[in-house]
Amino acid sequence: MKKRPVAIDDLEFDALISEDRTLDASVPEYSVEDGFVVSDAIILGTGKLSMTLYVTNTPVTWYNRHGASQTRVRDVVAKLEEKYYAAKPVTVFTSERTYRNMAIESFSISKSLEAGYSREIPISFKQIRVTTAQKTTIPAYYGKSGATGASAGTASTSSGSSGSSSSKSDSGGSKGSILYNAANSLGMI
Repeated sequence: MKKRPVAIDDLEFDALISEDRTLDASVPEYSVEDGFVVSDAIILGTGKLSMTLYVTNTPVTWYNRHGASQTRVRDVVAKLEEKYYAAKPVTVFTSERTYRNMAIESFSISKSLEAGYSREIPISFKQIRVTTAQKTTIPAYYGKSGATGASAGTASTSSGSSGSSSSKSDSGGSKGSILYNAANSLGMI
C-alpha cells in the first residue's frame, strides 16, 4: 500500500505542504505565607495541529483513484466544509502519523492566479479528549442518618403541581410535601 500524503477521514488531499504540531501544558502557581510561589501540578493541554494542504483537479498522488476531473477541487472543498459543519471529531492521516479525535478549528480557502484551479488550504485542528461515564454502587451506610443509622427516608422525584387539590393540615403545610412528610415521620408535627 502506498503512503498517503494526507487524508482527513476518507477525504484525500494531494500533498502536505507544511505541518506544525503543538503540545502545551499549564503549571498552576499558588502563593504561600512565606512569600514564595509554589507549583505542585502539571496540567496537560490538548494537542493542536496546523497544516497546509494541497489539492488539484489533476492529482499526481491520487491519480489512480481519482483521475483528472474538472470538479475535484470543488468537490474536496465542499466535503471539507461538510466535515466542518458536522462538528464531529475526525481522524487525520499523514505519511508519518495518525491523529485521532481531532476537531476542525478553522480553515481557509483562497483562490489566486498563481494557484490556478488548485488550492492551498491552511487548516488547524485541536485534539478532543473523550471520556466515558461509569456507574458505581453507593454503600448502604451512605443512605443512613445520624448515630442510630435509621433510614434517612426517600425523596419524591415527581413534578410539583400548582393545582388546588392539595390538602392543608392544621399547621398550614401541605400533606404531600417532602418536608411535611419528613417532619411528620420524626414526630415534629
